[in-house]
Amino acid sequence: MAASPNSKPASSAGDPEKEGIAAFLNPSEMHKLGRLLLLSRNKVEGNLAGAHRSPLRGPSSEFADHKSYGIGDETKHIDWRVFARTDRYFIKRYEDETNLRVYLVLDRSASMNYASGEGLTKFQFACHLCAAIGYVVVKARDSIGLFMCGEKVDVRMDTGNSFLHLNTLLKHVQAQPPGGGSDISRALHEIASSVRRGALVVVLSDLLGDEDEIVQALAHLRKQRHDVVVFQTLDPAELDLNLTKPCELQDLETGEALSVNPRVLADEYQELFGKFLEHYKRACAGMNIDYRIVPTNQQLESFVRAYLSERRRLSR
Repeated sequence: MAASPNSKPASSAGDPEKEGIAAFLNPSEMHKLGRLLLLSRNKVEGNLAGAHRSPLRGPSSEFADHKSYGIGDETKHIDWRVFARTDRYFIKRYEDETNLRVYLVLDRSASMNYASGEGLTKFQFACHLCAAIGYVVVKARDSIGLFMCGEKVDVRMDTGNSFLHLNTLLKHVQAQPPGGGSDISRALHEIASSVRRGALVVVLSDLLGDEDEIVQALAHLRKQRHDVVVFQTLDPAELDLNLTKPCELQDLETGEALSVNPRVLADEYQELFGKFLEHYKRACAGMNIDYRIVPTNQQLESFVRAYLSERRRLSR
């Protein structure tokens, strides 16, 4: 959607007097978020003990299945209860638990700099959401990485699982205010081709652009066997066109301006924007992508808590 007269000048996200994690999360929020967990719905591969299922078999505590005993197998893994019932030797196999690699894909195009009131812009809210997700991930000893993109990938930061790494990541976010055009589909294709399989990719964008091309790019991520979450970050005015007076709307990416009467356009806008959102909802459901519309006027910690609780239930 184009910007209203209340759109804000480009600025970095977070508290400008602070850096890194402290610019986005206060101690109370970190305390509450530290008890949450982001689970992958896919089996993942990693090199640390963690809370996620792995496709590799190993000596963890969670039983997976049996296999027939063969030469070279250790006798300590024989299931003697099964032997007592069948008079045959079977080996217990376990699901190894491992760490998760999470990549944040943050849209920094000019359209993300929109806010209809005095609240956060879409970009600022998305940055705070990035910080919250990153904190949850690192607290669980999983790894977090970053892509920031407009017309292409502008910033790439590989995954790490320390708070020092997260702090540096969020400093990069602060240093890259929104601006320029958008080609999120191109960026997603690039990311899909560069990230090895088995990651969790979290896309934070308003998804404004060619819907079919963006859906194809999301499909590319799924083809590479990534677990994908899409947070479509939108301003309340974009969702319901709650402007009441005639105004001039300006496209933040092209500079094109249009004088409109919102009351006259409201019904048609609701129909068209509803179809726009439904297109993404159906496409993501068909690809088993976790899709959420995220209005910027909600309380961040409550949204993260509710979402992760729901995801945990669905991951069982």
